[in-house]
Amino acid sequence: MAKRSQRNTRGRIVNAAWKLFYEQGYEHTTVEEIIDLSNTSKGSFYHYFDGKDALLSTLSDLFDDKYEALEEVMTPDMPAMEKLLFLNRELFETIENTVPMELLSQLFATQLVTSGEKHLLDHKRTYYRLLRRIIAQGQADGQLSTAHSVNELSKLYALCERALMYDWCLCGGDYNLRDYAAQVMPQFLSGFLPG
Repeated sequence: MAKRSQRNTRGRIVNAAWKLFYEQGYEHTTVEEIIDLSNTSKGSFYHYFDGKDALLSTLSDLFDDKYEALEEVMTPDMPAMEKLLFLNRELFETIENTVPMELLSQLFATQLVTSGEKHLLDHKRTYYRLLRRIIAQGQADGQLSTAHSVNELSKLYALCERALMYDWCLCGGDYNLRDYAAQVMPQFLSGFLPG
């Protein structure tokens, strides 16, 4: 029970921070505003985070929360390819509507130079576990190729998504990420189909 309470407190802080980052910008958001909006205490904030900068690495947490919610709305009979495209479409819509492009760029930059944990590559994340389940079931049902392992296909899918996000950041967000991915992802994922 205590772990759930801790996760909820941390989650409230993360959600409040990203809401404020989106509405006001990262630079104009203070730790005090995050504490107020999350309805937590200064002690709780500093128990989980060293400061505002430490929240940049929590974007993957926000994405994982989204994936947990999306998993609940996918029906078991939805084909694997449709599930993968659905996840991509919903994630990219979330990014465009809730994550400032400059913060996404900062996240990529910090992941490139960090010598510590690379949150985007953590295969224990909900994101990777969900991808592996979808791909494994798709292979078992004969919907996806078995020429590559579940882990290899999961890695390729994640690589393509990161490439699309990175390119969007490089271009300054001057096109609709979700719409562009809707054109590109089906072509890329066609390589996942059986011979």
